[in-house]
Amino acid sequence: MDTEFAYWVPNVSGGLVVTDWDMDTDWTYEYNRDLAQTAEDVGFDYALAQARFFGSYGANKQLEALSIATALAAETEDLHLIGAVHPGLWHPAPLANYIATSDRISNGRFSINVVSGWFKDEFTGFGEPWLEHDERYERSAEFIEVLRGMWSDGPLKYDGRHYQIGHDVTGFDGAPSKPAPKQNPPKVFQGGNSKAARKMAAKHSDVLFLNGGDLRKLNDIIEDVKGYAEEFGTEPPKFAANAFVIQRDTEEEAKDVLESIIENATEEAVEGFKEQVGEAGQATDAGEGMWDDSDFEDLVQYNDGFKTGLIGTKEQIVERIRQLDAIGIDIVLTGFLHYDTELEIFGEDIIPAVEEADPLDEDELDLEQEEVEEVAGAEVATGPSDD
Repeated sequence: MDTEFAYWVPNVSGGLVVTDWDMDTDWTYEYNRDLAQTAEDVGFDYALAQARFFGSYGANKQLEALSIATALAAETEDLHLIGAVHPGLWHPAPLANYIATSDRISNGRFSINVVSGWFKDEFTGFGEPWLEHDERYERSAEFIEVLRGMWSDGPLKYDGRHYQIGHDVTGFDGAPSKPAPKQNPPKVFQGGNSKAARKMAAKHSDVLFLNGGDLRKLNDIIEDVKGYAEEFGTEPPKFAANAFVIQRDTEEEAKDVLESIIENATEEAVEGFKEQVGEAGQATDAGEGMWDDSDFEDLVQYNDGFKTGLIGTKEQIVERIRQLDAIGIDIVLTGFLHYDTELEIFGEDIIPAVEEADPLDEDELDLEQEEVEEVAGAEVATGPSDD
């Protein structure tokens, strides 16, 4: 199988779950440098640095995403680094040069994740206007068009609703951005599950990051995006699914860990996060998008990572990844409780086993037989039953 693997860079304090349960994970640069080198050694393809500016859901320290991604790129040789950016907090034209610089530092291993935004206070708190949901995706689409225009051969003139580039410039016929990136052009990743996000992905992005979910939900989104791509006459993006990994010797041990994480959830932080994400896709008329069906227990992992079902033994996790591959998931985005040990174990155990595994045919899966189990109140997909 040719599934690729990414991991969340823990560049924000508090780890990847909002809990007071003990975890062996740090947020510092030195820690992340060593972690990136380990991830590269054990076969990870991508590392995604998350963007946060205001401390939220227990994350009160943040290393800026693009900066740490660039630094990690300089400390690795093969790992592809992705830095998250929020249109509205960044301007795409000067950012184009930043990304081109980082791409050259990494010898073509640098990309961005365009996050249209759900955390209202981070915009209004910095004095930036807070746009309605679909407007944020319209701005993100223009943001990507400006980036790609700045990476092209000639100076850019652009007239959009949110960005006007390259006018009234003395001595230049448009806005220049040299040198060009090493890649031609860098990949654009994006997040989002809503209708607006799906359309943007179909038209503008190379990879769509999806929140965790069962096979039916993920498959529905994938098919929807492919339908929009056909309508637009574009190549559909690749698809990545978020998954929180709990690999143990037995299924019971893995579920016990999940129960401990949830039973020790930091209640105030999770409730605050739950309130903030109401500004995401669930606030649209369709009521669909990231976190549209997430309960408190699901939000303890803030991108619904429990739902994907990478919780159990090595064999169960490999089989689950085979199922994800069969519905069209190209990249599995992982998070861990104890990064100190679990990322390396995943790379040594799971990645080679997946590479050696035979792919499932989608016809072998009966998505209507998908089973979802509740563990301490959280939804955990377990795959189609054998009945």
